Amino acid sequence: MTKPSLPELLHAAVTAVGGTERPGQVAMAEAVEAAIDDGSHLLVQAGTGTGKSLGYLVPALAHGERVVVATATLALQRQLVERDLPRTVDSLHPLLRRRPEFAMLKGRSNYLCMHRLHEGVPQDEEEGLFDQFEVAAPTSKLGQDLLRVRDWADETETGDRDDLTPGISDRAWAQVSVSSRECLGASKCAYGAECFAEMARERAKLAEVVVTNHALLAIDAIEGAPVLPQHEVLIVDEAHELVSRVTGVATGELTPGQVNRAVRRAAKLVNEKAADQLQTAAEGFERLMELALPGRLEEIPEDLGYALMALRDACRTVISAIGATRDKSVQDEDAVRKQALASVENVHDVAERITNGSEWDVVWYERHDRFGASLRVAPMSVSGLLREKLFADRSVVLTSATLKLGGDFNGVGASLGLSPEGTEGDDIPQWKGIDVGSPFDYRKQGILYVATHLARPARDGDRADMLDELTELIQAAGGRTLGLFSSMRGAQLAAEELRSRIPEYPILLQGEETLGELIKNFAADPKTCLFGTLSLWQGVDVPGPSCQLVVMDKIPFPRPDDPLMSARQKAVEDAGGNGFMAVAATHAALLMAQGAGRLVRASGDRGVVAVLDQRLATARYGSYLKASLPDFWFTTDRNQVRKSLAAIDATAKEAAAKQATAEQTADEQPEDE
Repeated sequence: MTKPSLPELLHAAVTAVGGTERPGQVAMAEAVEAAIDDGSHLLVQAGTGTGKSLGYLVPALAHGERVVVATATLALQRQLVERDLPRTVDSLHPLLRRRPEFAMLKGRSNYLCMHRLHEGVPQDEEEGLFDQFEVAAPTSKLGQDLLRVRDWADETETGDRDDLTPGISDRAWAQVSVSSRECLGASKCAYGAECFAEMARERAKLAEVVVTNHALLAIDAIEGAPVLPQHEVLIVDEAHELVSRVTGVATGELTPGQVNRAVRRAAKLVNEKAADQLQTAAEGFERLMELALPGRLEEIPEDLGYALMALRDACRTVISAIGATRDKSVQDEDAVRKQALASVENVHDVAERITNGSEWDVVWYERHDRFGASLRVAPMSVSGLLREKLFADRSVVLTSATLKLGGDFNGVGASLGLSPEGTEGDDIPQWKGIDVGSPFDYRKQGILYVATHLARPARDGDRADMLDELTELIQAAGGRTLGLFSSMRGAQLAAEELRSRIPEYPILLQGEETLGELIKNFAADPKTCLFGTLSLWQGVDVPGPSCQLVVMDKIPFPRPDDPLMSARQKAVEDAGGNGFMAVAATHAALLMAQGAGRLVRASGDRGVVAVLDQRLATARYGSYLKASLPDFWFTTDRNQVRKSLAAIDATAKEAAAKQATAEQTADEQPEDE
């Protein structure tokens, strides 16, 4: 039988999901097929509406080798497993003459632990375990959550937290789940045969396509012990998030609360001398953390260094003592011991990493009003790690709507450990970048407006002129505004001010409700505005008339006192590069491209992206940032923008009125006899 061609397969898959083929999707599928065939690497920028999931799934399934697809968000994972993959597999089955299996795999703590559920949770203060169902009052939120989990455990096939709807609090989930370090292991656990995490791993081993998240991909790369099944092709969707997710996994943290928790968990399992040594070290660490330390610690202060070494050594002693001590009077001793070991080992590893003082690590001190003081350590860069672990022994495809910054892929490529495109060398991963465009006509559908008449924004300064401009824009648009702010403080101040100025336009503020509720309410009422910070720059998908004005209060450069970003910038400058462009401008360009992408989500969308920061039009780096945004029609004419917004608002209101009339007419029609 003749092997089916890629166009045949793509046509079948697109038809099955009820879509239409797009030139960008075809170009993407062809490029993915070529990269898999020759074992090279590919960066694909595919705009909103391209249909990029089929653009990589079809050639990957056709190739017949095991594929891992890693995404950043739960929404895309669910879309792939619940909609795209089932339909695609069914549509390709007659042509491929096989039905590829697929599975989702997450970190262990995402799955219900049957041992925890039935045997209880190790206590911090006393020996043994406690029954969380007895401790939590049945009428409390915690008690209600736990009772729901117990009922759900009898019916769930996956044990996956995300399949429990509505969801439960993090506190409740912590009572019925374990980390990989806390897990007893299937062979030692009385419930190993019914372990949801182990069943998910077994399904992944048998699947041709494994859908996972960036965090598990990072753990697989960093920790050496493989958690993902062997695979020949890796596809990273939402790839603009990968570096920050890998950095997050590679970041260690020490807090007094965390250290004291380790002390309590270990105290009953070791001899008195070891317990006292850890207690003394913990007290010394806590005293120093109460002092006002600077942000980044380029050199560890001597007294803090001694405290960390004492903590490291005490943890090492306790780890040895836990292994040598057995106490059968402790209920379910193995579980209690495993949790204590996990806590102490984590404190030991972070303390040792900081005291080792690698030049490739950044250490800093933070203090939060809510969470208290913490000491953190993160890699200066993850590019070397990604270059070594990600691009070896497999073909890698990375895709997103925003990978091409400043007109090329080299900035994102460098953050991933890739040399400039086209660089030759024996040990240099070969890659290419392609932009397959978007089905949207951005120049006709959107306007990019820069308010050059406003004063340059100062850090944390009052911006009365910006608030005046924002008020007028919202009034011209008739609401319909997504306000993206570079800080939560800026979003809160703007919401407070505009609620009093223009009460006829409801202002929703991030943090006042869950993100899902906020977006639902924003989409439901065109007069409503939604203000917020980081997650809104990337997490809002509201096509239609409810979002016709996207406002950015200023260019979202990282704060000058951000320890990690400033350290990375300095490292580039020390190496002779332009630290500002490589780090700060790239960070801002990526966020702005994501933020601007909130405006046009469907072919009928129209609107304005308004940047209330003159530097986008006047600074030397402005052209780089503009080149990273969709190709909207550009203007600095405030009067023209107000007229355009008013016209868009009038058109939307007219369409809504026609729809309401049509629905009323339909309701008034007599039923057929």
